[in-house]
Amino acid sequence: MATHNQFSLPSPENITRVVLDNGIVILAYENWHVKSVVMSGSLEAGSIHELPEDNGLASLTAAALMRGTRHRDFDTLHGELEDIGADLSIGAGTHSVSFGGKALAEDLPVLLDVLNDVLRYPTFPDNFVEKLRQQRLTELNYSEFDARYRAGRAFRETLYPPTHTYHFSSYGSLETLPHLTSAALRAFHQQHYHPAGMIISIVGAVKAADAVALVQAKFADWHNNGQTAAVDLPAMTLPDETRRVYVGLPGKTQASIVMGLIGPSRYAEDYQAALLANSVLGEFGMMGRIGHVIREQLGLAYYAYSRLEGGAGPGAWSIAAGVAPENVELAIERALDEVRRLIQEPVSDEDLADNQSYFTGRLPLRLENSAGIAATLQTIERYHLGLDYIQTYHDKIYRLTQDDLLHAGQHYLDPDRFVIAVAGPE
Repeated sequence: MATHNQFSLPSPENITRVVLDNGIVILAYENWHVKSVVMSGSLEAGSIHELPEDNGLASLTAAALMRGTRHRDFDTLHGELEDIGADLSIGAGTHSVSFGGKALAEDLPVLLDVLNDVLRYPTFPDNFVEKLRQQRLTELNYSEFDARYRAGRAFRETLYPPTHTYHFSSYGSLETLPHLTSAALRAFHQQHYHPAGMIISIVGAVKAADAVALVQAKFADWHNNGQTAAVDLPAMTLPDETRRVYVGLPGKTQASIVMGLIGPSRYAEDYQAALLANSVLGEFGMMGRIGHVIREQLGLAYYAYSRLEGGAGPGAWSIAAGVAPENVELAIERALDEVRRLIQEPVSDEDLADNQSYFTGRLPLRLENSAGIAATLQTIERYHLGLDYIQTYHDKIYRLTQDDLLHAGQHYLDPDRFVIAVAGPE
């Protein structure tokens, strides 16, 4: 495989992919137009592995990793990064822990050494864990009075049952965070941080072979016999009818709406078609058809758009809007009208062409810098898209037809079974 960048876009010919014996996948791509190197990666230690009563444990564990290790206390760790002008960040979501970093190419060994240290040897000092917990509790207490946050939470908790991981925020709650101790973080780390399934992509002014060798030198000896098996998400069924929930917030002058149903995962065959259909519905231009009708034509909303989460599991396909309280019902009705239009009528030739151009046009923009390339390589590996994904992306998008978008909308969207959450004045 070639180890020098001889093609204009990342491809099988210039992406180096190596799998270590312990399961770590390394992706390296040379970019000699810069003097820096960017790292992006993930490992399987998200909130899907925590119990409901420990909600927030995975996220708090990830946040505390850089507060001190066996070999570096807090000041030493951050001072070492500051001395070389490097960045390193780590955070946890539902399915995985993500990390990213940037440094001058000559300082990649230092960056990887620090990453190795914080992933494998954190100490979770009590004082730092307590500070992190108090910060989160303060943020969550403040969020209790935020209509947009409360509508989103009510929507998620109504759409997904308490037996489903997606019912909960990975960030934790006011009820669970006070019970999470440093000992609990250490136990979670010991059980769930392991190399199997870890991905690390490195892009920049470093030879691919050298990048692979550096990762191998730091991580090849990492093993964890206590690692747990993958967790399967429970099967989901649609509501039998519309479900509505209202959250009253005294003193508020604006209402927030979040409504929708369960959408496709990133692995679904019709994911790309659903993504384009969502763009038509509430993303393209000034937030698609929903934005055009609700915000521009009727002047009902401060914001109005739709979103398709995707990801490793069946995330929500939702519509959000912020309106004056007296406009809540009208905004909901008009949004549902646009959903019905999407699932009853094929999109126009113009809508299809515009969105295909939008999707294929924005991909090269993501590849203009090393950070965008590293993130794209991470996505390609995580969702098994193939190293030729970027080369074939244009053709895949332009193969989608009006019927494909129509069927994707019909597959996931039933306006008579929507979950509708509203938060605003009592």
